[in-house]
Amino acid sequence: MKGSFHHLDVTVRDLGASQAFYTPLLQFLGYRCVKADDTVIVWHLEPAGRYVCALALRPARSERPHDRYSAGLHHVAWTADSRASVDAFHALMKSAGATILDPPADYPQYGPTYYSVFVADPDGMKLEYAYTG
Repeated sequence: MKGSFHHLDVTVRDLGASQAFYTPLLQFLGYRCVKADDTVIVWHLEPAGRYVCALALRPARSERPHDRYSAGLHHVAWTADSRASVDAFHALMKSAGATILDPPADYPQYGPTYYSVFVADPDGMKLEYAYTG
């Protein structure tokens, strides 16, 4: 669809640790791993066999930690289909030992039915799962 994201590549300092973090997260969201080697790990979202988008992890070329307030990507947000799904995502991330930045809550400043959770990946990148009603 014109204007939608085709894919997102994320550089990570430890490919193995990031793969362990992102695998359950992306499986929960409906992605499947289509490629994994020492240079890239790629997941596709393909509901009903139709490609929608992809997320890939690639090894970083430096050990500099992610800073969402310097030039570059601030955070990534995925769409949830219900408040219960946001709560289930939170439970999954908590059981996986992820850093929970903000537990599920209403954010009326973003919209009257905005409900989301915020976590950090192993490199400190902020990730959000949001339901907007």
